[in-house]
Amino acid sequence: MDDKSKKDGPIEGEGSYSGTKAYNEATAKFVKKGKVDEAAKEARRALDSKEAAELKAAEAKGRSGDPKMWEKNPSRPK
Repeated sequence: MDDKSKKDGPIEGEGSYSGTKAYNEATAKFVKKGKVDEAAKEARRALDSKEAAELKAAEAKGRSGDPKMWEKNPSRPK
């Protein structure tokens, strides 16, 4: 993080309050739409399809916590 970005906003670090708030608001909005069951059925279909192995590999990579993988994903902070 450069000096300019430190001056422009609060440093939240791990446990971002704004990130948590945004996530909670988006989750509540999604639940209120009443499409949770539909999304769950879609997820089940995906897990039963040809893409299941790809989804499971992506989950394993995400759970690994391997910092080397973060460099390959530009959306993750370094």
